[in-house]
Amino acid sequence: MTELLTAAQMRAIEQAAIASGEVTGLELMERAGQGVVEAIFEEWPELAEPADGGRGAGPSRTPEYLEKGEMPRRAVVLCGPGNNGGDGFVVARLLKERGWEVEVFLYGEPDKLPPDAKVNYERWRELGAVVPYFDEGESAFALDPARYRENTVLIDALFGTGLTRPVEKFNSFGWVTQITEWRLIEPLRKGGFPAPRVVSIDLPSGVCTDSGEILQSGKPSREFEEVHADLTVTFHRKKLAHALANGPEQSGKVVVKSIGLKAGRSNEPGEVAKSAEPNLKRKRGGHHKYSHGHALVLSGGHGKTGAARLAARGALRIGAGLVTVGSPRSAMFENAANLTAIMLRQIDGAHGVSELLEDTRFNAVCLGPGLGRGADTQAVVMAVLKENRATVLDADALTRFELKPQALFEILHENCVLTPHGGEFAKLFPDLAEKLNAPATTGPAYSKVDATREAAKRAGCVVLFKGPDTVIAAPDGRCSVNSAHYDRSAPWLATAGSGDVLAGFITGLMARGFSPMQAAETAAYIHVECALEFGPGLIAEDLPEQIPAVFRKLGL
Repeated sequence: MTELLTAAQMRAIEQAAIASGEVTGLELMERAGQGVVEAIFEEWPELAEPADGGRGAGPSRTPEYLEKGEMPRRAVVLCGPGNNGGDGFVVARLLKERGWEVEVFLYGEPDKLPPDAKVNYERWRELGAVVPYFDEGESAFALDPARYRENTVLIDALFGTGLTRPVEKFNSFGWVTQITEWRLIEPLRKGGFPAPRVVSIDLPSGVCTDSGEILQSGKPSREFEEVHADLTVTFHRKKLAHALANGPEQSGKVVVKSIGLKAGRSNEPGEVAKSAEPNLKRKRGGHHKYSHGHALVLSGGHGKTGAARLAARGALRIGAGLVTVGSPRSAMFENAANLTAIMLRQIDGAHGVSELLEDTRFNAVCLGPGLGRGADTQAVVMAVLKENRATVLDADALTRFELKPQALFEILHENCVLTPHGGEFAKLFPDLAEKLNAPATTGPAYSKVDATREAAKRAGCVVLFKGPDTVIAAPDGRCSVNSAHYDRSAPWLATAGSGDVLAGFITGLMARGFSPMQAAETAAYIHVECALEFGPGLIAEDLPEQIPAVFRKLGL
C-alpha cells in the first residue's frame, strides 16, 4: 500500500536524511525543482519542444517575431517565504536555462528567507529579477489575457507542507488559477481571460497537509479565492491532503517525484496512513460452498426489505459460499418474491436470531440496512454481538444507539466493523464530529483520519467512515484511505443503497475469512471499482453485477 504522510512525518524523513549526511537540504531543494520541471514536461510534452521548431535563436527569431504557433514558453512563478519558495526559485532557474521567459514574484522579504531558499534566490537573481507580490492596488498581480496563453505555466510555490496559517491575501493569484481558459475546450477559449496551466508544488497553497481542509481565519475576506491547480507535484510520498477533504479537488492531478530519500518509515511517532488496496485471492479448487462461509443478513419488516437484499446480493457476489436473509414474518412474502440464489429464513426478534445462530456455520452477520429503529432493533443487535460472530453494523444498527452510544461500545468486539456515513458518525461520536466539522483555522487541522482513528479506539473495532475520502481505521492505529478521486472519481456512487451494498461486500469477505480491516479495505476498493466499471447512470442494484468484470481485471 502507498503511504500517505503527514507534514510532521515528511519533515522527520527529510531531517533524518540530512542528519545522516546522505544529502543536504540544498540538494533536496535542487532535486525537488528538477522533479517539478520533469513533471511539467511529462504531463505536457509539447512544452518540452523548442518554440522555434529547433531552428535556433537569433535577432530575427526573438519572441516578437515568432510566427503563429511558435509562441515562446513562459513561466510565472510565485515564491513564498519558506522552502516551498526555494523550490520555486529552482524551477524558475531551470526553465530559464531552457530558454523560457520567466517572471518571478516573491511574497515576503528576501532577507528573511530560510538559508537554502536564500541561496536559490541569489542564484535566480543572477539570471533575472524578482518582483514583490501585491494583492491589491495598481501593482496587484495580474496576467494579460493576450500575452499569457496556453504557452504559459503558472507555478504556485507559495506555501507547501509546512503551512500552519490561513492563506487569505492572495486573491489576485487565486482568481487567475480559477478562471484560466486552459481548462476550456479550444473553441470556447475566447481570449477574455488568461490561459495558463497551473502547477502547485507539494500542495495548492492554502490546503492543510494533514487534513486536506482549506485553512481560513474566523472571518475570511469576502473576496477569498482558493488556489486551483491542474497539476500538483509532490515529493517522496503523497500526503494525506492529496486524498482527503478539499485536497483532491484543489490539486488537479497529483504526481509524486523522487528526491532520493530512502524508502522507509518516518521516525515521527504514530502509525503511517496508507491508501486502501484490495487483498483478494482466487478461490482454490477442491472446496465446497461452506468452505467460503455463510453470511446472514437481517431484513427489516414489510416495505423495508430492499436494503437487506442489496447487502445480501453484494455478499454473495463477492464470494460468500452461502447467504441467507433473515426476515420477520411480515416481510417473508416480499423477500421470497425477490430472492433466488439467496436463501430465506423467518426470524422474529432477538430470540429468533439467537436460535438461528446456534448453527455455527453462520460465520458473518450484517445488520442495520432497513432494519428499523424500534426497540427490538437494539435487542437484535445485542443478541447478535453476544454470539461473537464477524459482524458488520450499518445504518439503523448504529443510529438506534444515538442516545447511548456507550451501550453499543461496551458490547462490540474486535471482529466487528462499523460503517457510518457522516450523519451516523455524528450520532455515535458527536464530540469527534464536532471537532472534525469545526472551521480549520490553523494547521495541522483535525482530520478525518484523526477522527476515524479515535472512533475505532473508542469502539474497540474497525470503523469505516464513508465518503469520497473513505477512511478505515483499526483500534491499534492502523489506517487507510480509499480515495475516490482523480482517475478513480465515481460521483455516481452517491445513490440510495450503495452503502448497503458496501456493507454486504464487507460481510461476504468476512464470511470468507478476511480479517475486519482486510475486509473493509478490500470491500471499499472493490466498491469504487464496480462503480467505475458501470459508469454514469449507476444505481445500487448495478454494483454487485460488476464484480465478475472487476475480478477479471484484477486477475482473479
